Amino acid sequence: MKYALLIYQVPGAVERLSGEEQEVSQREYMAIAQAPGVVGGEGLQGIETATTVRFQDGKKLVTDGPFAETKEVFGGFYLLEADDLDRAIEVASRIPAVRQGGSVEVRPILEM
Repeated sequence: MKYALLIYQVPGAVERLSGEEQEVSQREYMAIAQAPGVVGGEGLQGIETATTVRFQDGKKLVTDGPFAETKEVFGGFYLLEADDLDRAIEVASRIPAVRQGGSVEVRPILEM
């Protein structure tokens, strides 16, 4: 089964780390990308680069940034092929954002 590991980060958490801690965190992300079963993934640029598209009163509404301020922002994802949810949780628990106050949402991929 495929799982999406959706990474939610606390804004500014990485910037509060020392240079050495940031390097360690980056190496951990790269190691996970190379882990057995990980078949893809990407990090996202900061929320200040986001554009949100909605329809309001039948008209397209385009705004800069996310719609609402949140304690965590979607920062990236991994796509994982795993035998079961336990394996997906094990990989998710290694993602540095979890230790930095964020979270990882583990969701099965809808097979089409």
